[in-house]
Amino acid sequence: MRGAREHNLKNLNVEIPRDALVVFTGVSGSGKSSLAFGTLYAEAQRRYFESVAPYARRLIEQVGAPDVDAIDGLPPAVALQQQRGTPGARSSLGSVTTLASLIRMLYSRSGAYPPKLPMLYAEDFSPNTVQGACPTCHGLGRIYDATEQSMVPDDALTIRERAIAAWPPAWHGQNLRDILVTLGYDVDTPWRDLPKKDRDWILFTDEQPTVPVYAGLTPKETRAALKRNAEPSYQGTFTSARRYVLHTFANTQSALMKRRVAQYMVSSECPACRGKRLKREALAVTFAGLDIAELSQLSLDQLTALLRPVADGAWPDDARNTAPGNVLPPGARRAAVRRRVAQGGSAHANAPDVRRTPNLSEEKRVAAQRLSQELLERLTTLTGLGLGYLSLDRSTPTLSSGELQRLRLATQLSSQLFGVVYVLDEPSAGLHPADGEALFDALQRLKAAGNSLFVVEHDLRTMRRADWLIDVGPGAGQHGGEIIYSGPPAGLANVAGSETARYLFGKPSLAATSAREPRRASRRLRLTGVVCNNLRGLDALFPIGCLTTVTGISGSGKSSLVSRALPDLVSAALGRDVAADGDDEADPLFASADAPASGAIAEGLDAFRRLVRVDQKPIGRTPRSNLATYTGLFDHVRKLFADTPLARRRRYSAGRFSFNVAAGRCPTCEGEGFVSVELMFLPSVYAPCSTCHGTRYNAPTLEVSWRGRNIADVLDLTVDAACEFFADEPQAMRSLAVLRDIGLGYLRLGQPATELSGGEAQRIKLATELQRAQRGDTLYVLDEPTTGLHPADVDRLMLQLQGLADAGNTVVLVEHDMRVAAQSDWIIDMGPGAGDAGGTIVAAGTPDAIARAKDSRTAAWLREHLAPDGPA
Repeated sequence: MRGAREHNLKNLNVEIPRDALVVFTGVSGSGKSSLAFGTLYAEAQRRYFESVAPYARRLIEQVGAPDVDAIDGLPPAVALQQQRGTPGARSSLGSVTTLASLIRMLYSRSGAYPPKLPMLYAEDFSPNTVQGACPTCHGLGRIYDATEQSMVPDDALTIRERAIAAWPPAWHGQNLRDILVTLGYDVDTPWRDLPKKDRDWILFTDEQPTVPVYAGLTPKETRAALKRNAEPSYQGTFTSARRYVLHTFANTQSALMKRRVAQYMVSSECPACRGKRLKREALAVTFAGLDIAELSQLSLDQLTALLRPVADGAWPDDARNTAPGNVLPPGARRAAVRRRVAQGGSAHANAPDVRRTPNLSEEKRVAAQRLSQELLERLTTLTGLGLGYLSLDRSTPTLSSGELQRLRLATQLSSQLFGVVYVLDEPSAGLHPADGEALFDALQRLKAAGNSLFVVEHDLRTMRRADWLIDVGPGAGQHGGEIIYSGPPAGLANVAGSETARYLFGKPSLAATSAREPRRASRRLRLTGVVCNNLRGLDALFPIGCLTTVTGISGSGKSSLVSRALPDLVSAALGRDVAADGDDEADPLFASADAPASGAIAEGLDAFRRLVRVDQKPIGRTPRSNLATYTGLFDHVRKLFADTPLARRRRYSAGRFSFNVAAGRCPTCEGEGFVSVELMFLPSVYAPCSTCHGTRYNAPTLEVSWRGRNIADVLDLTVDAACEFFADEPQAMRSLAVLRDIGLGYLRLGQPATELSGGEAQRIKLATELQRAQRGDTLYVLDEPTTGLHPADVDRLMLQLQGLADAGNTVVLVEHDMRVAAQSDWIIDMGPGAGDAGGTIVAAGTPDAIARAKDSRTAAWLREHLAPDGPA
């Protein structure tokens, strides 16, 4: 590679071996991903698209050409990233891995059909096709409607007092109320006292009468105006509350409006398919006594055990062909199969409630055996990567990014490609060290098949096992973008300027917190009878005023306890929602329909007044959201500009200095800073706006300066530079100092949210929270906060988290980094296995105590990071 300049790369030249495991490392923001994904993979993708027909190219979302002079010897590339894409209700593990297609074929060709039902095609077993979807719920498994209770939460209010909460706010809602006055309805009587006939018409009618509206008149005055046929203010068209809610949800382009009306809709299980999403004919076909929906609910481990005898030539018995009176109901049938599989037996022969299907054909037997063999080959790869606890119907939005990446990796292992470059984004993220061994074996299999592996990684064990190491740095942002070292891992030990070398070959102390004794709590937050996913009646203790880390292998129940049960129970007890960002792109109706975790808080709740959950969801989905706007820093900066003499003379308000306000932004790009140039068959090119040259503002706004810089210049400052620029501005420094201390000094204030990683987004959220005055009464819940962080950045993060605990707050983490666990005051280790084999607390105590626990799979890995006299 010669002359790589993508993002912060500084005209890099580097040679990388093929047919090897190459690890790209460096501190967060150093340029690793810009090198591996932004340059190498992007160029491989561009070259591939050049071989595609021009018309087809227009149908494929393409990336632009990377800023690089030349790359020689680059094979075709496949990227396995952690981005999940837009969540959807119809996306599942089965669809991501394509296993669902094989299962549908199995039912079509080898399923047991009831009498007189003709053979169905594979498409008839898919809830995502017109042929297979349940006609009542359209393949969603649930039906949605708006009810009187959901649309009128307080029936003591009158219509004038906005009893119909589902109606739109502001003028549109007032318009509908005025129309009711014209129609003669009573808007001043409490809703509960209105005749049911009137209530039903207002909420549910499909009629849309257009009537004269007399804005501002009382009902009496309106009646008089109608009687004398007075000129109305305008003609208004009525829309019932239910019609408004359903129509708005189906047609609005505004995510905000969609979320607003979604809260007035209620969902229930589809009565036709009982939540199974398929038409009745498809559900009538069974295999091994299960319909396809029931089979999809089995874990991958259970499915493997069920299919193995079929792959060996045995034929499954079918419960639908038993004698009358012996047929088990679906739930009992599924439970019976699970019991037999769990006991190590077959799901088929010798089962007391089944008998052999009478109308077998040799074609059916051969098809079942061949399809089962293909399924088993893919299932073995998935279970080998530690994913056997998942089920085929598991919704994609509920999977962690680590689980998704391993699913994609398993799919590639099954594809048997060779001569390909696989570019992976932190494949060890979200994995317990014990699970990391299976991952490394999978990577070695890909390499042995004749492929090259380019891995962006912070895991020290993966670095040590690499064939070749490329360290990018030395710092982050503008201080990075250089190749510090390229060669075998051992050679990095002699590179003095490498942050990675310190951790790879030494054992640096974990900042100032490593030598301290664990905090001792005088009080505990005690949860009892917790039921959530694989947690079944769990009791758990969290020390108050301490830092607790919850560990365990993937699927053991950590996130169910910390990210679901703990926030659900505490927020419900506090009587308020969890302070966490939602996903702007997630369809509110398609959010997980899982019931809230159940259980009780036995003691310790009175220690908390706030609950804050800090996750890795984006801080914004568009370039208009950035670091400065999210943290609140931009509000103060805009006020400083509005207070300048020139701005006061021109009567510019603080809003003038927002690129989202028409008065101050560039009219050509509307504050985007760039314009898209459509090149027909080639990828669209984004060029700086020719009017504002990327500054986002119009010329009069940019004429206003503060200390020699205009508003665009300030947004272009890094956090480190801004700390110097605003050094004597306490309000600005409150945000900037925390961002710098948490390791984000390299980010630009105006850096779009779309360019931030999940780890950066999580640290920005944490920094925003750290600006608050600490009162010691907050419970902080974080899910794997070290994901995407170099060990040096982990140390900076831990200093901040320890500071929260020092202030008397309670911090609870889900974490796989044993260096973090070693610094904790308390560890809760979940297990012993994953899925149904997990969900219990294996051990709980100080790091020293957990390191000595005999039944803990975490203990051995934790001991590596504990000195004889305590954390190290």
